[in-house]
Amino acid sequence: MAKNTANLSGEASSPLLFRHVSPGPGDSTLQFRLLHFWEARKNVKGGPDILLGIEMLMIDSEGTVAQGFIGLNRRNQYEKELKCGMIYTLTNYYASNTKVMYHVADQRLVICISHASELRKVEEDIEAILTERFRIHSFADFEANCDLRGDLHDVVGHLKLVDGHPLHQRPVLCTKDDSASRKVMVHLQLKDGPVINVYLWDEAAENFRVKFDACADTPTVLLVTTVNPKRLGGKLCLSSMSSSRVFLDEEVDPTKEYLTCEIAAFIKREPAKVAYFDCIATIDDVKHGTEWYYIACKDCQTKLNCGPTTLLCPKCGNENATAVANYWVEMSVYDNEEQCTFIILGDAGKELTGRKATELIDTYAEKNGGDGAELEVPLPQCFIDAIGHTKKFRIKVSPYNFTSTRLSLTATKIVSSAVLPSKNPPPPPPLNTPAGTEVEISDVATSSGGGTSATDEKNAKRTKRSG
Repeated sequence: MAKNTANLSGEASSPLLFRHVSPGPGDSTLQFRLLHFWEARKNVKGGPDILLGIEMLMIDSEGTVAQGFIGLNRRNQYEKELKCGMIYTLTNYYASNTKVMYHVADQRLVICISHASELRKVEEDIEAILTERFRIHSFADFEANCDLRGDLHDVVGHLKLVDGHPLHQRPVLCTKDDSASRKVMVHLQLKDGPVINVYLWDEAAENFRVKFDACADTPTVLLVTTVNPKRLGGKLCLSSMSSSRVFLDEEVDPTKEYLTCEIAAFIKREPAKVAYFDCIATIDDVKHGTEWYYIACKDCQTKLNCGPTTLLCPKCGNENATAVANYWVEMSVYDNEEQCTFIILGDAGKELTGRKATELIDTYAEKNGGDGAELEVPLPQCFIDAIGHTKKFRIKVSPYNFTSTRLSLTATKIVSSAVLPSKNPPPPPPLNTPAGTEVEISDVATSSGGGTSATDEKNAKRTKRSG
């Protein structure tokens, strides 16, 4: 009766891929990375939720995502062994096809832990298994699937408002007295559509508050997984579910890539104002043969002009300005899509080299004799050593960038070391899951799947749904 039986002769067979799982019991070995797990609950009208067990989001070596389920009577046995990001093997399972609402994975079958199951943690990481996979959809997709209670997909966009507050006000969301609402409502600008209301509930709301407040700089990009598209008052909105997770700015590849897109879109609009963005790039080369510093006003950092006997600051109007050496280094950088020229200014140069420009000039003068102001100081070796390093840069975009003959951006700060996000992995192959008869696993059929979602914006309550 058991299906997907492993070959016991000769060498051990390879783990079974999720797309080859068929309905019913199976005794082959599955190998996967656990991406996420959450409580499965059945909502009871007028009463408390009923805990059914634990739901899991898993990904195999082919990049196919599947949903798993551990019933309540086995929860205590397995839950303490679950850790997001770890690799597991599972032998003896039951693949159920009774789940009809709120799918969070590519594979339609839910892989259930049975009485005969053996779940083992693999101590060594397997790089071939992805650490994340997202199913990001467009505004048009959400519009087409509104109120269908079908697949739950992911959304990414630019934060506009948080609980009615603009980002420049930097609202503090966490409270010391635990009086925070179960809900956070954000306005999210999608790349391909209008601003849309996204309601975050319970754990998703709390995680968003904690991450938002913990960011040193105000976050601008938000990704929410497994959202439920609904229409409230005739307007499309998105609501988090119990399976939802939130990611900000530099946490995952899609948010990093969205930040890069924001910069490109800003430049394309040619605005008459200055804006700052964070981006990740690898240093490819440093321009030689030009001065790598300039003489600046100590007070305002503006380049000084030479007067008859003193240095003049055109910005301060000071006719006897105090001078200081400031970095001005031209670098070629690249990311996964484009190459560009960054001008490293002031503090960004110090953060890259660990030393002030004045210190490097003085060191060269001491070794070579003479006055640093009279010597022609070559580009320091520390900039050459930076080639090949990847950094998160804070860049300044101003009207100058739209009038120069070639694109160069000013880097005002080195935020941190970084790594380029990996390029998008190929989509998983099409699923050829054979049809099967329904099985009597009522917990899987009625579990929350994605969880509960928002209802009326006016009353800020939420409908309890099962799925």
